[in-house]
Amino acid sequence: MQVNVSPATCHRRTQRLFDKGFITGVRADLAPEMVGLGTLVMVGVALDRAAPEHRLAFEEAILKMKEIIDCLLVAGEFDFLLKIRCRDMDDFNRLQGEKLIALPGVRQTRTFFVMKSVKENVRLPF
Repeated sequence: MQVNVSPATCHRRTQRLFDKGFITGVRADLAPEMVGLGTLVMVGVALDRAAPEHRLAFEEAILKMKEIIDCLLVAGEFDFLLKIRCRDMDDFNRLQGEKLIALPGVRQTRTFFVMKSVKENVRLPF
């Protein structure tokens, strides 16, 4: 694609988009299977409602876990929805047994192993 402006002008315009917060980062999209993370797991997490202070502690603990690639506060049956990439079911089983159930305030989890990704990480439509 050609934009018919100099590289310096392109750089200034792009930098302005970064500065104003329109562009928040640049990344490469890696094929998870190629880097040994071919298993995608979604986990619904319900926290103990009797202890609202657990939510902040839960969020802080999640931020330290590299295996969790998305953590969303949601409305409905669960409080959070986690998106996790791991090597295989055994790898997830270790994560579940050692870390997830030990997170602050966790009352219940429900695990969904993704069989097929139909649409994932789609760019914004413009």
